[in-house]
Amino acid sequence: MKQQRHQAIRELLVTTAIASQDELRKRLASKGFHVTQATLSRDIHELRLSKGHSGYALPGSEDDDESSLPQIKEVLKSFGLEVRQALNLLVLMTTTGGAQPIAAGIDYEDWHEVVGTIAGDDTVLIICQDEHQAQLLKARIDEYIG
Repeated sequence: MKQQRHQAIRELLVTTAIASQDELRKRLASKGFHVTQATLSRDIHELRLSKGHSGYALPGSEDDDESSLPQIKEVLKSFGLEVRQALNLLVLMTTTGGAQPIAAGIDYEDWHEVVGTIAGDDTVLIICQDEHQAQLLKARIDEYIG
């Protein structure tokens, strides 16, 4: 079912400009695919869709603005201040207002070490699978922060 839904999304994007998730959800429903917002968000992530001035685009298409989206390295360098480890947890201190973009960037990266993130205003809690995975991720984040 998922593969068929992904194919339907690809076909819709090739033939139609779709400006929002809600519009995409409604068009999928008209094709018999009734999905929740969470499922649609996962589909968008898995298909690596980008959202530009004309709406959603497939990777590699003319409208794909992926190159204009900041990479996690840039986001961490811009907003990240320090990361501390406590067993399998990492606490990442950020500039004020920087926690949300960093947490979203980490979630988007889908790093295998990360079980989940929780963001406040200037702090991100990163939950890792175990202490070793947290050490590896801390080293990577330290490198990105600079």
